[in-house]
Amino acid sequence: MTVVVGISGGVFSEEGGMFPGYQKSYVNQDYVTSVVKNGAVPLIIPIIDDKEFIKDQISRVDALILSGGHDVSPKLYGEEPLEKLGETLYRRDKFDFELIKQAKEKNIPILGICRGAQILNVYHGGTMYQDVSYRKELTYRHWQKHNPCEVTHKVNLKKGSYLYDIFKEDEIEVNSFHHQLIKDVPDSFEIVARAKDGVVEGIQAKNYDFMLGVQWHPEMLSQSREKMSQIFKKLIDKAR
Repeated sequence: MTVVVGISGGVFSEEGGMFPGYQKSYVNQDYVTSVVKNGAVPLIIPIIDDKEFIKDQISRVDALILSGGHDVSPKLYGEEPLEKLGETLYRRDKFDFELIKQAKEKNIPILGICRGAQILNVYHGGTMYQDVSYRKELTYRHWQKHNPCEVTHKVNLKKGSYLYDIFKEDEIEVNSFHHQLIKDVPDSFEIVARAKDGVVEGIQAKNYDFMLGVQWHPEMLSQSREKMSQIFKKLIDKAR
């Protein structure tokens, strides 16, 4: 069976060049490469507003990856924007919400990466720290700025979780490119990975056959670290 993996897209506007302000739909190439490497067909899912068309998009895929990008709008968890909130795109938030809804109705496996993990958390009733500085506890650096293939901090994995089954280790090293943090996790999820400072790095749905969110970027590491690539293999195997 050939598995088709949908990858949620983002939008950015050209800042210069011939067409300043011109919008483009995109995903980073690492997502595509990670899916192909593990024997599946990638399909980039661009942002649209029509719910029936979104349902049609999901009908064509066997698994869903929610990709990284914009900050999640705090209006989705009942807060006003704080000073250090980054750029949001409410249209994308609502699009991702509908992707999750349709994917769950189809009962296909879902992997959320960085923002994707955060949007999974918020969709199901969780909340966010709008910036790492709003967390009271001592917090390590979670934005390494450059070199996406460099691991920067350690993460502890929960035994019995999908991540532990993949890595077969209590502790792994990950890269880190996020200034927002998962705060409250809904009862329908369990925390399956934490950084040494206690920051939530992985969540897993309790009553769904593969809905996993990771705060780091395995797609950036999957070409040089085989275990990171296994996260995508697990998603694809579940779809198969």
